[in-house]
Amino acid sequence: MFACLNHPMLRAAAHRAISVVLTLLGLLLLTFVIGRVMPLDPVLSIVGPDADKSTYDQVYRQLGFDRPLAVQFGYYLRDLLHGDLGHALFTGHAVTDDLARVLPATVELATMSLLLGTCAGVSLGVFAATRRGALADHVVRVISLFGYSTPVFWFGMMGLLVFYAWLGWAGGAGRVDLAFDGVVPTRTGLLLVDSALAGDWQVFRSALRFLILPACVLGLHSMAYISRMTRSFMLAQWSQEYITTARVKGLPERDVIWGHAFRNILVQLLTIVALAYGGLLEGAVLIETVFAWPGFGLYLTNGLLLGDMNAVMGCVLAVGVIFITLNLLSDALYHLLDPRTRS
Repeated sequence: MFACLNHPMLRAAAHRAISVVLTLLGLLLLTFVIGRVMPLDPVLSIVGPDADKSTYDQVYRQLGFDRPLAVQFGYYLRDLLHGDLGHALFTGHAVTDDLARVLPATVELATMSLLLGTCAGVSLGVFAATRRGALADHVVRVISLFGYSTPVFWFGMMGLLVFYAWLGWAGGAGRVDLAFDGVVPTRTGLLLVDSALAGDWQVFRSALRFLILPACVLGLHSMAYISRMTRSFMLAQWSQEYITTARVKGLPERDVIWGHAFRNILVQLLTIVALAYGGLLEGAVLIETVFAWPGFGLYLTNGLLLGDMNAVMGCVLAVGVIFITLNLLSDALYHLLDPRTRS
């Protein structure tokens, strides 16, 4: 068995698996310790501030807070190996059930945001790179800087003020009109997909109306990041000899840009887009709070405010798994698209 590990690919896979496990353990340990030293008291969230000391002590022992910190963490890891993330104090449900309920809403929001941000970011980045030093280049760079440096929650509040309160073009808080809530059966958890599968286009239009504003706000941040990176990658290609050769041959500028330069930065962009997607899932915490979007971010915020460490630990684990999975997928696509990396 150990002889098999002499194969380079198996050794690389073993090293990657060990690094993934150690990363998740370190993430869980750090979050666990921080959660225990926070000034928030989850026992008070359960019994209330008017409970007597005996009731408080009873709940304190039931939650295991009387044990040493290392023992508490050991029990948590034991339950985690059995697929048990504990119960959320503020919902009363298993954390795994809660995550299965709220994650699809965040995935739908982040995916729409990524599509909008990637399409706009790549187009603006290529546009700016082909006009380096011109007015259009400076305008794109200012837009990118503004979108990247301005807090996303400010864009969210301004979007609600303008497009919902003043113009009435977009939906407000929530995911769909109250009249359509629970109308279509839940199959995937993605409301646009479920309503399309059910053929209920009224629900689809309502869900899209509520989704488009937070998706645009969240996608603006990724658009700024992707456009900056795309511009940098494209500028690095302009000085290459193959670009000069293509132009000398008389190829149309469109073919030089998209068929040669952009094709060579596509592999790098995959990593950027994958990281941007993970950032969108993480950044949805603020946007979901502003828009009262019933997803992962709002669930995590409620858990933090109430000191519910079972919910917080489950969310941290989910974020860690998502980021690691996206990195692994981007690495796999990198090797698939770039033959030079396969050795």
